[in-house]
Amino acid sequence: MGWPLLGETLAFLKPHKSNTLGSFLQEHCSRYGRVFKSHLFGSPTIVSCDHELNMFILQNEEKLFQSSYPKPIHEILGEQCLLVVVGDIHKKLRSFALSFTNICKSKLEYLDGIDEQATSMMESWKERNEVMFCKEANKFTFNLMVKQILSLEPEDPLTSKILEDFLTFMKGLVSLPLHVPGTSYAKAVKARGRISSTVRAIMEERRKWDVGLAKGDFLDVLLSSRDLTDKGKVNIVLDLLLAGYETTSTLLALTVYFLAHSKEALKQLKEEHHGIRKEKQKGEALSWEDYKKMKFTQNVINEALRCGNIVKFVHRKALKDVNFKEYFIPSGWKVLPVFTAVHLNPSLHEDALEFNPWRWTGQGTDKNVLPFGGGVRLCPGAELGKLEVALFLHHLVLNYRWKTKGEDHPIAYPYVEFKRGLLLEIEPTERRLEEL
Repeated sequence: MGWPLLGETLAFLKPHKSNTLGSFLQEHCSRYGRVFKSHLFGSPTIVSCDHELNMFILQNEEKLFQSSYPKPIHEILGEQCLLVVVGDIHKKLRSFALSFTNICKSKLEYLDGIDEQATSMMESWKERNEVMFCKEANKFTFNLMVKQILSLEPEDPLTSKILEDFLTFMKGLVSLPLHVPGTSYAKAVKARGRISSTVRAIMEERRKWDVGLAKGDFLDVLLSSRDLTDKGKVNIVLDLLLAGYETTSTLLALTVYFLAHSKEALKQLKEEHHGIRKEKQKGEALSWEDYKKMKFTQNVINEALRCGNIVKFVHRKALKDVNFKEYFIPSGWKVLPVFTAVHLNPSLHEDALEFNPWRWTGQGTDKNVLPFGGGVRLCPGAELGKLEVALFLHHLVLNYRWKTKGEDHPIAYPYVEFKRGLLLEIEPTERRLEEL
């Protein structure tokens, strides 16, 4: 059970490549099996690397298990964050998140917006030989979200202000929870407060001028609701910005990283997108029909999710004594379903450590992969994230060749990031053609 109070928390959180298990899980699974007990985050804990038990936990949310994140997470995300609330409050807030995704799917402007942002970014790279890709991916996904939620354009000063605060916020979210002035954690708590104040000011400005539904964005939908307090509306905006910006930009970076190390996958991806572009008029935006043709692109994205492991594990606790097969989980104990261990399990996935998009050929969803969680907490924006990545890849593979510069790889802290920001050497595809 490790040291008093700390238990084995520091060893469990030790950074490692996100496409590996890490030394802690490897050693413990080898010694104790795929389900074992420990002392983590201040509580006695069951760690599950077993797919069946993980599914059982996720499918019995609010019946046998409940979301139970450590107190510092509540403080930094807010007590009304969708990640930490439970019961009826979670259902209520989740319904707003689902309505946002449904609205995006139904709007042609959303698809056009992705196309426009991706095209604009490709243009901005034309005179460059290198790009810090994680930074570019952050800008791409963040600009999309603030446009859909708050009707802010990339050049708007408020967009830059909110993004700057979000970067501070994310840095603190993955730091040690020391609420001491000057620490990353303390700065993040302040940054979240500033973001909340900015969103609240936007809300007040709309009410002041009685704009109503003139903007046509999701904030208008929230403002028209009488089921939420202003604090609740601000929290939903923050939840959507965080989920839509951070996880999608990480997925985009992971996909580009794995493609840079898989020539055959990149070649087939290019062929697919060249085929789609041939059927379009010059400059014509992509449509839903085009997106549906991106079969191999979906394989690539799904495999990047499996290998990259954006979410390593989630926090749950047992609401009562639970018996599952030969395992007994005492009431009140924390339970950590570890998705990474399932995604990289060689008994479930052949050559599990290899990036192999072809393993997805002929199947829609692999039942042994849970990149977006499951049960009543399945990520409501999962398909929107895939859509944004797919359309960005379309423009990237048609406009540039790229390779990683220097040693860099995705690290689980436990949230995934590239230590050096994923520096890419890029070359416009037409440059090579002109030389020939």
